[in-house]
Amino acid sequence: MKLNRSIIVSFVLLVVIAAIYRAMPDRPFGFAPQIAMAVFGGAVIRNRMLAFALPLLSMLVSDLLYHLLYLNGMSRIPGFYSGQLTNYILFALLTVIGFFIKRLTVVRIFAASLIAPTVYFLLSNFLVWINGGGFIRPKTFQGLMQCYQDALPFYRNSLAASVFFCAVLFGGYYLVKNFIWKEKAQAA
Repeated sequence: MKLNRSIIVSFVLLVVIAAIYRAMPDRPFGFAPQIAMAVFGGAVIRNRMLAFALPLLSMLVSDLLYHLLYLNGMSRIPGFYSGQLTNYILFALLTVIGFFIKRLTVVRIFAASLIAPTVYFLLSNFLVWINGGGFIRPKTFQGLMQCYQDALPFYRNSLAASVFFCAVLFGGYYLVKNFIWKEKAQAA
């Protein structure tokens, strides 16, 4: 895929819109497009740097927005926090999941939209538990299970968001690729 102006503008718009959505104060906690963006970027964007940049830039912009809202007393959620680098690394890992989608089919995309938030849920909550975050559960198997249980509402929302936003992103890509780009190529 050659990088032309319309692709770059689309990339920037997607990053900004997703970042603004993620920083909205009244959305369900965990219902955000960044996991789907990671899968989409890994599956569709051939330039690996841009594939990783898609969700990470969106998260960075939304974290900046969160922080501005926090500093102005409009949010209780700070934009910058300890463990944030680990969170960004986990999102980079989710982009790698998209690399494994060799052919874009509904079944493969749906599977990836379930696998990515599950991987994130398991790894991020394990790291919260092992580092003594969250509700500071005991370092036992039971404590780990409690930590996972604490995060179930977030997991349900991230699963729903991943499926929804993967449908939007991959569906939009399909429409653009098969109708808009094809019409432009035929007109030329």
